[in-house]
Amino acid sequence: MISMTPHIEALDGDIAEVVIMPGDPKRAKYIADNYLTDAKCINEVRGMLGFTGFYKGKRVTVMASGMGMPSMGIYSYELYKFYNVKKIIRVGSCGSYDEKLDIYSLILASEAYSDTAFAKIQNGDVSDVMKPSMKLNEEIIAKAKEMNFDLTVGRIYSSDVFYSDTSYLDRKKQSQALAVEMESFALFHIAKVLNREAACLLTVSDSFVSKKETTSQERETSFDKMIELALEAI
Repeated sequence: MISMTPHIEALDGDIAEVVIMPGDPKRAKYIADNYLTDAKCINEVRGMLGFTGFYKGKRVTVMASGMGMPSMGIYSYELYKFYNVKKIIRVGSCGSYDEKLDIYSLILASEAYSDTAFAKIQNGDVSDVMKPSMKLNEEIIAKAKEMNFDLTVGRIYSSDVFYSDTSYLDRKKQSQALAVEMESFALFHIAKVLNREAACLLTVSDSFVSKKETTSQERETSFDKMIELALEAI
C-alpha cells in the first residue's frame, strides 16, 4: 500500500519506526552521509530531505523538520500518523539563557514551555508545557553516562519568534528555561495526541549571556556529539 502525504513522497515501508529529526535538511544529509550505511533518499519534497539507512544494524530514518512549530507539526504528524513512526528524536540547535551552558553544550529537554497557540488550535489543549517520553529520555540519559558525555537536563522554551525586541532576561524569567528553540513544544504535543514517543536533544549554537555564536556551516557539521548520542540511544 502506498502511503504518501502532501509533504512526504516516501512510499509505505520507506520510513523506519525511529526517526532522527534535525531542523536543517543539510544536517539530515550530513548525518546520512557520515553515520548511516546503505542510505536511500526517501524525500525531496520542498527540499525537506529524508534518508533511510542503517546505524550499527539498526534501521533508522533521518529527516528534516524545517524551522518553527507549524513545520514541525506537519512533519511529525505525518510521520506518526501515516508512516507509523514510533519514536522521533529531535536533534537541534538552541540559544542558551544560562551562563553555565556555553556553545556546544548538550541539553536534553525535560519539558518544553511555550506561549504559542499551537496546541490550542490543533486540538483545544491550553497547556503551556509539553513533556517528552520519559522512557526515551531515560534511555538517552543512560547512554550519555555510558559515553561519558556531559548532558544537562532541563526545561526549554519553544518560541514562535526568532527576532524578538524584548529582553532575553524577560523571556528567561517568563519561561524559567535553560535555552530557547522553536520546535519541541509542537513535537511533544503531536506525540501526546497520537500516543507516540518523542525526545529533544539540543546543542547550544549561541549564548545570550556570552554572545558567542556558531556559524551556519558549524551548525550543519559540528554537532557530532548530539548526533552520536541520539543514534546510540536508539
